[in-house]
Amino acid sequence: MLRDPSLVPLSHQHHNGLALCVLSRRSLAADSSPKNVAKQARRVIDRYELELANHFEIEEQVLFPACGPMPIIPELLAEHRAMEVLVAELRSAPSAGLLERFFALLSKHIRREENELFEQVQQALPPEVLRRTGSEIDRRAVRICL
Repeated sequence: MLRDPSLVPLSHQHHNGLALCVLSRRSLAADSSPKNVAKQARRVIDRYELELANHFEIEEQVLFPACGPMPIIPELLAEHRAMEVLVAELRSAPSAGLLERFFALLSKHIRREENELFEQVQQALPPEVLRRTGSEIDRRAVRICL
């Protein structure tokens, strides 16, 4: 299904999140030194502060309330909280294992939102609700170039 324009800013942020995972994993595969682990942890923390926190906030304050009771939403919220915990752990004790746990969870989370949540949203929400929600998403979304 084509992505409704109201969700495109979130999909762009998803693309950036997946790129973070791929590029960081490649870097760690080529160089697993403590210095590079620290560098990749800093990259994750920076991306979280610049874009992921904004993304979670938009979903939790704008998109999820517009959706009403969808069974997937509590699961996605739990994943948000789990990623926040992983970022906090990366701040204090970066490790390759923590990074991989973060990348695995973020990748899975993004795919669930794109393939399940967004498809449900596009089918369930009336066009006017999607339009209003999309306007607020667009207004709040941070745009980052990779």
